[in-house]
Amino acid sequence: MPEHQTHRDPVFTVNLNGADGDLNGWVVVDSLVDSLAMGGTRMTPDVSLSEVAALARVMTSKLHLVGLPIGGAKAGIVSDGTDRDHTMQSFGRTVAPLLHGGIHLGVDMGVTPADRATFFSAAHYDPRRKFDGVDMPYDWRTYYEPLEDCTGHGVGTAAVTALDQLGEGAARSVVLQGFGSVGRAVAAFLVAHGHRLIGVADVRGTVIDQQGLPLDKLLAATNRFGVIDRDQLLPETHTVENVPGWLTTPADVLVLAANQHAINDDNVDQVDAAIVVEGGNQCISPGARKRLAERGITVVHDTIANVGGAAAAGLALTRTVPFELPGPERKAWVFNWVAERVAVNTRDLLEAAKTSDDPIADLLTNRKKAVL
Repeated sequence: MPEHQTHRDPVFTVNLNGADGDLNGWVVVDSLVDSLAMGGTRMTPDVSLSEVAALARVMTSKLHLVGLPIGGAKAGIVSDGTDRDHTMQSFGRTVAPLLHGGIHLGVDMGVTPADRATFFSAAHYDPRRKFDGVDMPYDWRTYYEPLEDCTGHGVGTAAVTALDQLGEGAARSVVLQGFGSVGRAVAAFLVAHGHRLIGVADVRGTVIDQQGLPLDKLLAATNRFGVIDRDQLLPETHTVENVPGWLTTPADVLVLAANQHAINDDNVDQVDAAIVVEGGNQCISPGARKRLAERGITVVHDTIANVGGAAAAGLALTRTVPFELPGPERKAWVFNWVAERVAVNTRDLLEAAKTSDDPIADLLTNRKKAVL
């Protein structure tokens, strides 16, 4: 791990045994600001304490770099999703003291907004209410659901900013690894900005068209799990099945929006893109990140790019967002707030990367000095 992710221990770690038993997991609070922290809840069969702790550290960095006064946290549940409702109810009852005490837990890999509603209900937790601040005038779902594409908006902003900074601002080719909610939002953002989507990878392989995939047809052929129905695609579309075509397809920008360590020590030398943007959490292993730098490939870290959803939640939890704005104007305000900060951080990252082996650590140090 880079130095900025290993410099200290978390504020505290809670082992979850379950209010009703049969629950294995953790909540890691990496940092606190005014007794508050936030982060997503990840549920996979192989999630580990070290993984949760690393994600909590990244959350601290993300929130600090966008200037939100709230600490970083993360939860992990070891489960394949069997008996989902019981798991979420047990999780909610177990973490209720944390939720009510200022540790806000949201969604992450394997956990849906419906799951969040279940564990909030089981915990009798309502983020509208704040013991030392103004209450939200509407429920969490009303605020947060219109902001679903905020993460993708931030990732797209990072990609466009990197292209502009590197003098690559004209229409460029883009490959996406992952076509879930984040990947689809990134695709829409980049196509709207005039770039050409030439490859999209899902669990079945990579769909490729060097002339540009028609986004409307691609979205219509994709189910809610991000899997593309090949039978609905145009005949000239080329499909590479069960091999990492997203790695080997030449592109100006590769956006990673799926699994952890998608680029790793074993496949890093297959990357054929000028810019790699981490649209998900920890999509590049530490060793692969170093190797990409050696190869002269520009990387926009997840700490910079993958912040939209967290920032949208943090803006509400810290009562920063202007709640009085009507829905569409409020959404535009949040999206603009995120885009402005992602753009600044991307530019600062690329500048720091010219002279630093760990530009995120340098950014964090410089921002802390600026506050003092």
